Amino acid sequence: MHPFEYVRPADLDSAATVFGAADDARLLAGGMTLVPALKLRLSAPSMLLDLGGLPELRGIRGEAQGLTIGAMTTHAEVAASADVQRLIPALADLAGGIGDVQVRHRGTLGGSVANADPSACYPAALLALGATVVSTRRRIAAEAFFTGMFSTALLAGEIVTAVHFPTPAAAAYEKFRSPASRYALVGVFIARTTAGVRVAVTGAAPCVFRAAAIEASLNEQFSPEAVAGLRFPPEGLNADLHGDAAYRAQLIGVLTRRAVARLCS
Repeated sequence: MHPFEYVRPADLDSAATVFGAADDARLLAGGMTLVPALKLRLSAPSMLLDLGGLPELRGIRGEAQGLTIGAMTTHAEVAASADVQRLIPALADLAGGIGDVQVRHRGTLGGSVANADPSACYPAALLALGATVVSTRRRIAAEAFFTGMFSTALLAGEIVTAVHFPTPAAAAYEKFRSPASRYALVGVFIARTTAGVRVAVTGAAPCVFRAAAIEASLNEQFSPEAVAGLRFPPEGLNADLHGDAAYRAQLIGVLTRRAVARLCS
């Protein structure tokens, strides 16, 4: 590792003050991406600000209109939460399928969201459910939050504190995972909301996105047959050693049909 200053703030106000004043600081949440990058000397921050001692960033609160989950809440806590299982069971299923046991007990919701890995699962849930990211400065709609590969709308010195998820009428998540990393080679999250069906895709492109053509078909008829003949275009999709763009396009259709079939059963 490159040398850095390690700071463990006592409260969120202190963390925001230090982070806002630092020239080149990184936030440590679960560390699932940052720590390997530090070990490989791919990241060289001047300061590491550890959020692990801030209880105000943890917890899950069930509300009349949905769920608010603290940024430092782990994937395992989301998966095991009775409130999440009751209000948005698809979100609990998603969290329970992230990585392995060790990752689920260290990785955090806020860390995953702020990192915006193109193969991460949570971004699909945020986009499909119409979630809101809460920071130390403002509230950001998921539609505006994810801006590109490992890129978000967060400003310098801004810290994610929580995510609010509206409760859908129904939702399902299907993922085709990489056998090595267990990241989503492609993941499809479908939510039936008061505003209609929302479909978000992760893993297939440089950034999570909504599939407008699939949404239109499912809003006309919500059934596996409605999307059986739909062919997603491969243009703009990722291509790597795990699968080319055409393969990922095919997976989008397959996973969509599986998710719809689950919701219709």
